[in-house]
Amino acid sequence: MTTETIISIFLGIGLAASVGFRVFVPLFVLSLATYFDAIPINESWEWIGSFAAVIALGVATVVEIFAYYIPYIDNILDTIAVPLAAIAGTAVMVSTVADLSPVITWALAIIAGGGTAAAVAGSSGATRLTSTATTGGVANPIVSTVETGTSIIMSVLSIFIPVIAFLLVVVIFYIIFRLYKKIRPSHS
Repeated sequence: MTTETIISIFLGIGLAASVGFRVFVPLFVLSLATYFDAIPINESWEWIGSFAAVIALGVATVVEIFAYYIPYIDNILDTIAVPLAAIAGTAVMVSTVADLSPVITWALAIIAGGGTAAAVAGSSGATRLTSTATTGGVANPIVSTVETGTSIIMSVLSIFIPVIAFLLVVVIFYIIFRLYKKIRPSHS
């Protein structure tokens, strides 16, 4: 496995984690990066760097970000976010992984890309549900802002410093694990 392949895997995992927070932010960042030739992309995904894709994903990103600030719409979005995140996480992984056979690329994309995105999206949805239950939704805009900011930061880091993005994904999973252990009832 070459250094380029490893970096492309880190890039894909970082973008997949970003998808878990906001589905369209990382797709838009990937589209912009491809449009401006900042990163190479798999041949079959070159369309994502087209001007039309940049515009469409930019509009979708703005709509998604603002929709998360509408009470109860945010919770409805969370119900569809996990399956959408899994699909988008798989897609960003497939689009960025370099120099692997299609079988390995797709297996990695489904497991690492889709799995990472779904795990983050599920945790994010649980956080918002807890916020809604404990604050009547008053704290949800704060949660939305943190998620959007995290998605933007993770997306940009994934493009420009994929190793750091990958390390942040490890930290995010550690936090998710710790929170899960804290809220999970013990069976003594």
